[in-house]
Amino acid sequence: MHFFIISVGQMKEPFYLAAQEEYCKRLSRYAQVTIHEVADDPIPRGEKDRLYVKERQGERLLKKAPGCFSVAVDPRGKALSSEELASWMGEQFNSGRGDIAFFLGGTLGLPDFVLRQADYILSLSRLTFPHQLARVIVLEQLYRALRILNNEPYHY
Repeated sequence: MHFFIISVGQMKEPFYLAAQEEYCKRLSRYAQVTIHEVADDPIPRGEKDRLYVKERQGERLLKKAPGCFSVAVDPRGKALSSEELASWMGEQFNSGRGDIAFFLGGTLGLPDFVLRQADYILSLSRLTFPHQLARVIVLEQLYRALRILNNEPYHY
């Protein structure tokens, strides 16, 4: 099992870095985790320029994709409980999909073409999170889902 976290922007704040490292360490018991970061461009003022930047970031994300099952993390996706996420992951593993890539956009989000190319669109919440926190949430939820799948305490 191999998870690829492909996201816009570098993890800079020490507390986010520490959380990311902790969940990667916890996940290592169950799966390999590879994190790819792509450049985060400054946000221009004009809407047309913002769309251009968002699309460039999306192209960078897709270039890092390893060709495995892809999940776009976007508020327009399907919201799952932790138990539902675990069940969904179990279905993916049972159908032979052991490698899953998660795409996380930057401040501007993911462009539509990334959503169209994704095999699945997952929503973390209808709330908006900083993209660095969203990355930590994805890692934590992957860990929680694997604990659930292995009937181990943590998720209660």
